[in-house]
Amino acid sequence: MSVYIPEHFTVGDRSAVARLIHDHPFATLLTPAAPEPLLTHLPLIHVADREPHGTLLGHFARANPHANAAAAVESIAIFHGPHAYVSPSWYAKPAAAVPTWNYAIAHAHGAIELARDAAETRAILDAMIHRFESQRVVPWQPGLSPRELDAMVAAIVGFRIRIRRMDAKFKLSQNRTPDDRSRVAAALDTEGHPDAAATAAWMRAYAKAGAAEPR
Repeated sequence: MSVYIPEHFTVGDRSAVARLIHDHPFATLLTPAAPEPLLTHLPLIHVADREPHGTLLGHFARANPHANAAAAVESIAIFHGPHAYVSPSWYAKPAAAVPTWNYAIAHAHGAIELARDAAETRAILDAMIHRFESQRVVPWQPGLSPRELDAMVAAIVGFRIRIRRMDAKFKLSQNRTPDDRSRVAAALDTEGHPDAAATAAWMRAYAKAGAAEPR
């Protein structure tokens, strides 16, 4: 499965894609299956390693049917970055334009490899706890007894996805003139909600190249 990416919305900067996954780690994990695809919404962390695009780490509830079928075929982890509505009224010539939506997304393709044992699941769990707790002023530390901790780990199954292919699309008004992009970013900053402000920031960081006349 591929995502439609016009040339002016392609992303050549791997660090920008890594930032999107880091800043927006709550993903939609999709695995083709019959009679319908398996979908799980969960946090995934990105690890830079020897793989060309790195590796994703996560875990399922052991009772989740997704865990039983995960390794059968290749899956896609979908990461949604900042996004916001764009009004034609923000362009220099609003009567000649239509509404649209700006956004940044990344699709990571790869096979899910389930953890082989409880120790590997625990290592993945520890890596995820460290990733999110290390940003806190007072990081949380597990206070469970060894027996309780073993029971918690037994209720989940860790996994990794060695990313075979990464598709990213940053639709951030690159198909508009520099003046229109500036207008849109400024207007988004006044919208009063975090996604709009974040979209404006990503426009300023990643929509500078590839300027073109509207089309």
